[in-house]
Amino acid sequence: MDVTYYPGCSLGASAKDYNESTKAVCTALDIRLNELPEWTCCGATSAHSLNAELAISLPILNLSRAEESGNDMIVPCPLCFNRLKRAKEAMKSYINIHDLGSFLGQDVILDKINSLLKFPLSDIKAVCYYGCMADRPPKVTGSLDYENPCSMDKIANTLGVDVKPWSYKTDCCGASFSISRRDIVYTLVKKLYDKALETGAECIIVSCQMCQANLDLYQENISAHFGEIYDIPIFYFTEMIGLALGLKGVHKWLKRHMVNPVPFLEERNLLR
Repeated sequence: MDVTYYPGCSLGASAKDYNESTKAVCTALDIRLNELPEWTCCGATSAHSLNAELAISLPILNLSRAEESGNDMIVPCPLCFNRLKRAKEAMKSYINIHDLGSFLGQDVILDKINSLLKFPLSDIKAVCYYGCMADRPPKVTGSLDYENPCSMDKIANTLGVDVKPWSYKTDCCGASFSISRRDIVYTLVKKLYDKALETGAECIIVSCQMCQANLDLYQENISAHFGEIYDIPIFYFTEMIGLALGLKGVHKWLKRHMVNPVPFLEERNLLR
């Protein structure tokens, strides 16, 4: 299967682990990612708040190039996905745009994942955290389950994870307020930690590099700020797939995390 791949800016820098795990997983699943030639920034996160014309023009440029391939477009970053979907509507583009989680959560791909499963993750208890950009607003994203998205839950269940239900899947993590109002981010993320732990989860699975950054990067600071001790591994769902499929590169991806997930996985004999 050939698809057009739009990685977005952060997957080449702060979210290299997401980019590399995405490519490794798609290769294993016979999904050929054809990176969009000469792609440019989609405008997230600030363009839409500064200049409405620029906010549409930037993603439209990418969609115009993507239409030349005739393939569907896969977008791992929910912020990029949201901006590209808005542009699609504005230019009445025929191209199909999928956020990565929903794309890999299709039944036919879940069957493929299941057929390749080597190391079931049945000793892991987790919640799946989607953030607020991949599914909302539904009139832009086209999501039918924007109140209770389930694509990552289905993927994690296929991997054998004990997925805990919770009501905070789409709560905001504060996003780029981590720059201007870190106190807000700390408060929002602490609530996510607490609610995840209340379910019995031991880790959090994400599909957004901004969410991953806020939950992982500031965990030590949040612990100190509130006088708590949090030690919650934050995994990209693609890393979990790679782990369960026994793909090379898992150790390299995990080394980039601020909250070291290696002891957590070693205790469960899940690192080979």
